Amino acid sequence: MFDIGRGYMTKQQQQQKQHIAIFTTASLPWLTGTAVNPLFRAAYLAKDGQRRVTLVIPWLTLNHQLLVYPNNITFASPSHHEAYVRRWLEERVSFPLGFEIRFYPGKFATDKRSILPVGDISDSIPDEEADIAVLEEPEHLTWFHHGKKWKTKFNYVIGIVHTNYLEYVKREKQGRLKAFLLKYLNSWVVGIYCHKVIRLSDATQDYPNSIVCNVHGVNPKFLEIGLKKLEQQKLQEQPFTKGAYYIGKMVWSKGYKELLKLLKKHQKELAGLEVDLYGSGEDSEAIKEAARKLDLTVNVYPGRDHADPLFHNYKVFLNPSTTDVVCTTTAEALAMGKIVVCADHTSNEFFKQFPNCRVYDDGKGFVRATLKALGEQPSQLTEQQRHELSWEAATQRFIRASDLNRLARADSNLSKRSLFASSSISVGKNLEDMSAYIHFLASGFETSRTAFGAIPGSLQPDEELCKDLGLTLKTPSRNSLKQD
Repeated sequence: MFDIGRGYMTKQQQQQKQHIAIFTTASLPWLTGTAVNPLFRAAYLAKDGQRRVTLVIPWLTLNHQLLVYPNNITFASPSHHEAYVRRWLEERVSFPLGFEIRFYPGKFATDKRSILPVGDISDSIPDEEADIAVLEEPEHLTWFHHGKKWKTKFNYVIGIVHTNYLEYVKREKQGRLKAFLLKYLNSWVVGIYCHKVIRLSDATQDYPNSIVCNVHGVNPKFLEIGLKKLEQQKLQEQPFTKGAYYIGKMVWSKGYKELLKLLKKHQKELAGLEVDLYGSGEDSEAIKEAARKLDLTVNVYPGRDHADPLFHNYKVFLNPSTTDVVCTTTAEALAMGKIVVCADHTSNEFFKQFPNCRVYDDGKGFVRATLKALGEQPSQLTEQQRHELSWEAATQRFIRASDLNRLARADSNLSKRSLFASSSISVGKNLEDMSAYIHFLASGFETSRTAFGAIPGSLQPDEELCKDLGLTLKTPSRNSLKQD
């Protein structure tokens, strides 16, 4: 195998390197955080050639691709999909990509607007290659997991919590009851399957063995845009010629409800303000209708890539959302040199270190912060501040937070044999293993799976998924209720 920048490596050298397998819940061309951030994480972890990195992403059949991927983009095969993902990333980083891409079978759940795994997705990594697993959204990946125990298959399992599921669920019918039950389900599965949990901010629920650390960075293109704006400022040119905007998936829970409520309540104080909204989603028409009823000028446009030149000249990014854990678009706006007006919320704690982040506590504070931002020029970011927003810094934070440098491949293999020697479950084993076996049993029956929200028929990949991924079609049997 070729090691970028170091020449060819012997098989023994390759085996001694850490192998990090990053499992995530989404993939391009769906421009959601769990598609984009794990992709950059894989690229930057593999950049120095010190580790072997594999990104494991969901493969959807054609019918499911049409449900989730924008602009009717579809892929005839996993290799076609991989080529698209690599091309997108190569256009945004300046170094060779040194990681592998593999696929696991998935299906799109229309009720949850999410991709859910099908079958035992840990099989995507052969047992002899299993070393370190990173589960991006560990609760999401393990709610319906039926297969090998993650802590048994892998020497070390790191969960990265991206999403504030409890906040979303609270907004549904009987939301408080659902949130109460979901909180305990999340704690149960994450505790069973992860050695270490990284929460991007305090906006998520707490978990055992967890640490709060923002391990995300921004696409380098946004930092390049910010540098150009910085040069314009130094030349006494006018870098920002537009006012305020917001960009995000156009659903009420993504900040639109809060923003339109603030604009409606404070129309008199904000008289003359013009705001442009960009997004696509199932609530687009309702949001357009609500915007039309305001006395203020609120323009609503379809979603676009935040790096599009259309956004370069906006000066103020308004983001009142409190459902995010760490908002990617806020980080991108700061990287581009803009002023961000956001709620004083735990999800924005990381951003408070930047001079262009203006937080507010209430409606009057929102008005003051917005008018002040529109009336002044953004501060110039220092080199250190730009670095903090980068994927280089995010990768350093991830390595520290996950204790990766304390693990050696040889040591972790020994640990696996001694600490997790048996993957079979018996009554005499510790509470965690008993708990894992209960989850294994509950997730092994179609009735119990669907009762808790699994997609019907997701216990094993169907014929079409097996054909696409070259898998052997399995038929459920009593023998399947045995945890390997």
